[in-house]
Amino acid sequence: MTKRLAYLGPPGTYSEDAARLYDAGAELLPMPSLPAVVKSVYDGGADECIVPIENSLEGAVTITVDLLIRETSLLIKGELALPIHHCLIARPGARPGDARVVYSHPQSLAQCRDYLHRNFPDAVPMPSLSNSAAVNDMLGSAEPALAIAGRRAAGNYDVEIIDEEVEDNHSNATRFVVLSFGDGKPTGADKTSLCFNFETDKPGTLVTALQEFSSRGINLNKIESRPTKQHLGRYIFWVDIDGHREDAAVADALRGVRRHASMMKVLGSYPRHEFDG
Repeated sequence: MTKRLAYLGPPGTYSEDAARLYDAGAELLPMPSLPAVVKSVYDGGADECIVPIENSLEGAVTITVDLLIRETSLLIKGELALPIHHCLIARPGARPGDARVVYSHPQSLAQCRDYLHRNFPDAVPMPSLSNSAAVNDMLGSAEPALAIAGRRAAGNYDVEIIDEEVEDNHSNATRFVVLSFGDGKPTGADKTSLCFNFETDKPGTLVTALQEFSSRGINLNKIESRPTKQHLGRYIFWVDIDGHREDAAVADALRGVRRHASMMKVLGSYPRHEFDG
C-alpha cells in the first residue's frame, strides 16, 4: 500500500521537496498549516507527516517545537536535512526596482534579510503562509511585488526567476522530522529527543538533570529552551541526545531525569542523520 505523507503545502514548498527526498514513492498530501499537517495523521487522512523543525541560520521552527511539546503525542521517527536555496521571483515583464512589497515565509525573509536590504531597501517584507503561497500572494498583490521561494514553487506559476541563491548564507539548510504514531527501531546510530521542566527554579537543577546523561557517557548534542507560556521566566528544555530510548544506558538516564523533572516527555528515538559540516 502506498504511504500517505502529509506536508506543509501548497505544492512547490520546501516541505514538498523534503517529502520527496524522504519517500519519492509516497502519496503526497499538501496541508494549509503545520497544525493541519499534524492533525491529518490523527484524523487518519495521512500515515505520516513531515515538518520543518530547525534551520541552520534562524534556529528552531517554534511552531513545530511547540506542537511537539504541548499539542501532539505523535513521535519523531526520522530526520533529514534539505539544502535551502531561494530564488527572487517576479511577474513576467515586471521591473524589479519598482517593487514595494516582497512576499515570503517569515523564515525565508529572515534568511534573505541582508540581500533585501541591499537590493530593495524600500520594499516591505510581507509574511506568507509558505514560500509557494508567497508566489500566489505576489501575483494577487495590488502593489508592485516580488516573491522569495524555491525553484519548484516558481515552476507552478507563470512567473520569472530574476535572481537565484539570494539567501545571505549559502550553507543554509533546514532540518525536517517525520512524525508518526510510533518512532524508529534501534539501529545502533540513533538520536533521542525529549523535553522536560522543573517545578522549582533553583541553582543546579538543570545541571543535575543533565548529569544523568554525562555520567553515563551519553552525548548531548542539542539543548534549547521554550517558554512554558504560564509564567514569565519559566522554561521547558528540549534536549537531543545520542542513542535510542531502548538502549540500557539511555533508558536508565531517562528514568533519572524523570526523577528530577516535574514534566518529562520523550519525543521519539530515530536514526541519526549525519549532517554535512
